[in-house]
Amino acid sequence: MTLRVGVIGGGQLARMMIPAAVNLGIELSVFAETAGESASLAVTTLGDFRDVAEVLAFAGTVDVVTFDHEHVPQEVLLALVDSGIAVRPGPDALLYAQDKLLMRQRLSELGLPVPDWARVETEAQLADFLADHRGRAVVKMAIGGYDGKGVRVVRAAAEASDWLELGHPLLVEELVEFRRELAQSVARRPSGEVICWPVVESIQRDGVCAEVIAPAPSSRGRLADVAEEIARSIAENLGVTGVLAVELFETTDERLLINELAMRPHNTGHWTIDGSTTSQFEQHLRAVLDLPLGATGCRDRWSVMVNILGGPESGGLHDRYAHAFSDAPSVKVHNYGKSPRAGRKVGHVTAGGDDLDEVAFQARAAAEHFQP
Repeated sequence: MTLRVGVIGGGQLARMMIPAAVNLGIELSVFAETAGESASLAVTTLGDFRDVAEVLAFAGTVDVVTFDHEHVPQEVLLALVDSGIAVRPGPDALLYAQDKLLMRQRLSELGLPVPDWARVETEAQLADFLADHRGRAVVKMAIGGYDGKGVRVVRAAAEASDWLELGHPLLVEELVEFRRELAQSVARRPSGEVICWPVVESIQRDGVCAEVIAPAPSSRGRLADVAEEIARSIAENLGVTGVLAVELFETTDERLLINELAMRPHNTGHWTIDGSTTSQFEQHLRAVLDLPLGATGCRDRWSVMVNILGGPESGGLHDRYAHAFSDAPSVKVHNYGKSPRAGRKVGHVTAGGDDLDEVAFQARAAAEHFQP
């Protein structure tokens, strides 16, 4: 019998599940909002992921439902569960990826390391937090923000007045003094098996992930152990099924603090397609189908993934292939099939090898071929 997985969302994460599904003989169906999305090769349904009836009809054609994004409303998720559909990750877990305030509250209850934070609904409350935190803080919309959107550094309460006027509570956090940003990916299946990849370093530009180095330099030993313990604890205590990415700050006083969670394959795990024994996309499919998980070792001593942001002003990435492949024959290029737009993730490249400086140079040089 063919295993059938349904993915809600037609973006690049769903697209990158397609090769893994083909290799495993899994029938992958994608529920997309519009035609021509990144995962169009596997789109079987066009509709509104906020519409219970449309999503239920789609779910009736598959064995398990998973996600390209975390924006499916709780009422839709609960309707799927009530109908006997296997939803992985389930609504009880996804709740903490959808609402940053609930996430911070639950992680604090579990005793996991997070920045100092508060829920604020008024300028006075935000002003009090600023007064207690050297006059600087990070304000985040609790729901809907990603890739730097819905996030502000503020030095006065009035700088968030427009968001407060919307009538929704905001998350305010201390402005963490950090040395670098890390990410720990982990996979868990319903029967309880959990496995982690090496912790990686994530380099951000303008709030968007630009590069990932795997494994993170100088991360062996205690740092890697603590990052894995944090991710395992979150996956187990929140009942996550599938891939979970935990974004972390390594502080200047050598602590790890949890920044964000993503309950799906994540940009910081794209290096695994070419650099790990098991890619995050194959692992996610294995996990949501409750199959034994794959090994997560590194194929090379170092892997560097560089996002292609924006893309060429005219033509597509394929117009640049000849020069890129000629100059960097060992670098792997991944094209998301998206039209160019400033700041948009339209693809990525990955290089691997024994010398980190050379690997990083190759990846960055290859990515440059696809810029304006």
